[in-house]
Amino acid sequence: MSTVTFKAVSKQLEGFTVENETRNFKVIMDEPTSLGGTDKGMNPVEAILCALGSCQCIVGAAFAKQFNIELKGIWAEIEGDLDPDGFLQGTPGIPVGFKEVRIHLHLKADVDEQKKMEFAHFIESRCPVGKTMALPTDVKIASVEVE
Repeated sequence: MSTVTFKAVSKQLEGFTVENETRNFKVIMDEPTSLGGTDKGMNPVEAILCALGSCQCIVGAAFAKQFNIELKGIWAEIEGDLDPDGFLQGTPGIPVGFKEVRIHLHLKADVDEQKKMEFAHFIESRCPVGKTMALPTDVKIASVEVE
């Protein structure tokens, strides 16, 4: 299969509130009041955690049968450690992004310990969001237009 390009458009509505659109779907993001926002939606780093958890669940659901697992449910609890001073203050030595992200994967299925771990590692190896977060990815400004 050839490369597929996914696209999204993000537009500031007011303050830190941003409307994000891809295909026919819209999501509002904002910052919590503690970070200067109005708390009208999850913030971008929370959205990354949600994207990672969703990806883990989708990969698990897509490949369970291949592992002879009758999956009755899958969910992920994702937590990430981030020091806001990295982007708010530009403090040297403090990363701008997550220092660590932890996945707590839950499977509703009858599987033994070995198969559970084998399946979890497979999910981790096939999750595009997790791999994008873990591997170096070129992120660059392609153009800037003044309107």
